[in-house]
Amino acid sequence: MSEAAARIRLQPVFLLHQRPYRDSSELLEVLTVDYGRLGVISRGSRGRRSRLRGLLRPFAPLLMSLSLRGDLATLTAAEAAAPPSGLAGEALFAAYYLNELILRLTERRDPCPSVYSAYSTALTQLAVADAALAPVLRRFEKRLLEALGYGLLLENEAMTGLAIDPELTYDYRPEHGPVQLRAGQKAALPVRGATLMALAADCLEDEPGLGEARRVLRASLDLQLGDRPLKTRQVLRAMKRR
Repeated sequence: MSEAAARIRLQPVFLLHQRPYRDSSELLEVLTVDYGRLGVISRGSRGRRSRLRGLLRPFAPLLMSLSLRGDLATLTAAEAAAPPSGLAGEALFAAYYLNELILRLTERRDPCPSVYSAYSTALTQLAVADAALAPVLRRFEKRLLEALGYGLLLENEAMTGLAIDPELTYDYRPEHGPVQLRAGQKAALPVRGATLMALAADCLEDEPGLGEARRVLRASLDLQLGDRPLKTRQVLRAMKRR
């Protein structure tokens, strides 16, 4: 006997990725509040007369009704939940980076409301005119790792459990956490105790601290991402070389 389809009504979602499917349909990857990331078939949405044409786009809060059976859900209805975010320029590129992180690090049908919440908050902050992007990205990276069970050790030294000293410099080891250096030792990934404490408290502001936090978070993310690099990082490097 085949499994009955689960009916999901007006679920808050964000569209992470879409690609053409057959003549006029699309395959979507969406992030939902209650069901995690889902693969969705949107039938006929690329057709000229489709009511969904122009509605299904990234970074716009949506409400979707779905029929869920097996690996893929089928879209049965969709509507806007709020106006589009209005992202542009570097903020838009940063938002695509967030999408790629979620697509690479989450599993389908693994409920994680905290990822949805962190993503929604980050998009709102990125859309603020003249907002500093780096603190927004660092907070999201940290919260994503926490939500997936890979949270950073930031408040205690990894080997002794002693509280982090803001006056000391540590060697941050992604597999373990911050390790206090002995006399004469060099750190592969040096980070000040003050930066670790600021990252733990979500109050990074100064440029040196943001740079250290970026390196710590990148190393921790790379540990989970494996050998395949993020496309958004490659594009950014290519743009900077121009």
